Amino acid sequence: MSGFIGRSNEIPSMFEELVRDRIRSLHQEAEEQRMVSQIRRVRRARRDAERASARLRQALLRLS
Repeated sequence: MSGFIGRSNEIPSMFEELVRDRIRSLHQEAEEQRMVSQIRRVRRARRDAERASARLRQALLRLS
């Protein structure tokens, strides 16, 4: 019977470790998603700046 008691004590501990591991992986996934979103924003801002620069060059050429 002592084997059963030992195992029953191990199960909640194993379950808790699985839950902690899942929480860690969710936090990591969330951080990765934040980084992806930030990279997309930077790329969009860079494209917008390049377009604005091209429009400015065109406007300056028309003034010349």
